[in-house]
Amino acid sequence: MKQTNLVTSAFAVLGAMLILFLAVPVAAMMLRESPGSLWSTLAESEVRAALWVSVGAAAISTAISAVLGVPLGYLLARSQFRGKTLVQAVVDMPVVVPHTVAGIALLTVLGPQGLFGGPAGRLGIRFVDALPGTVAAMLFVSAPFLVNAARAGFEAINPRLEKVSRSLGASPARTFFRISLPLAFRPIVAGAVMSWARAVSEFGAVLVIAYYPRVGPTLIYERFTSFGLGGSRPIAVLLLIISLALFIALRTSAPGVKATNGGVRGA
Repeated sequence: MKQTNLVTSAFAVLGAMLILFLAVPVAAMMLRESPGSLWSTLAESEVRAALWVSVGAAAISTAISAVLGVPLGYLLARSQFRGKTLVQAVVDMPVVVPHTVAGIALLTVLGPQGLFGGPAGRLGIRFVDALPGTVAAMLFVSAPFLVNAARAGFEAINPRLEKVSRSLGASPARTFFRISLPLAFRPIVAGAVMSWARAVSEFGAVLVIAYYPRVGPTLIYERFTSFGLGGSRPIAVLLLIISLALFIALRTSAPGVKATNGGVRGA
């Protein structure tokens, strides 16, 4: 018993060291800014525009991730097919690819001479230094979070529930929308929040393909290189407050949802 307590205490000390390392820089940054400085920063039209672009583009990319990623998550959870491991590897790839590399890859296909960028340009859709490019960059880096959350949510559902629904005459589509999707809804919502937060924080890929319109991280970088910490920190705190508010709202409204390294699942 004493050995168990010793191990627990040692683990607690080691864990506390990591928690302090993660929390102290964020807390110190936030405490250095007064409400007055935050309000005056928020009053700048350039700052408000950058924050709106960040929030709006992230919301669009999250919506696209949901429409395309939830069905993919269901297939990965319920179906066995050749190449499934490869598909899962492609889904996870953006998590490990350096984000400047992601930006270069996107620019290769979405640029004016790219595979998709060329035909899109003839239709009047531009990605380079335009909102669609920002959305594309955010979608690339954030989609894995929602897909993996959906997959984990569907895997947690007992397949017999779906079989019972089918045996009672429900079609596959009706079973999905009436049984599977509602039961996996909490993990999917949590995955959407994680996806949105990851999109909001993206810098490298966005910087390469769409420097304009500026997003929050781009403006923070500009202010830091021009004015140092004093000019960039208030915007960083504002962006952090927006992200924290969303996570607090998630925890309050869906306390049974847990975020994990590989996705999000229901408790």
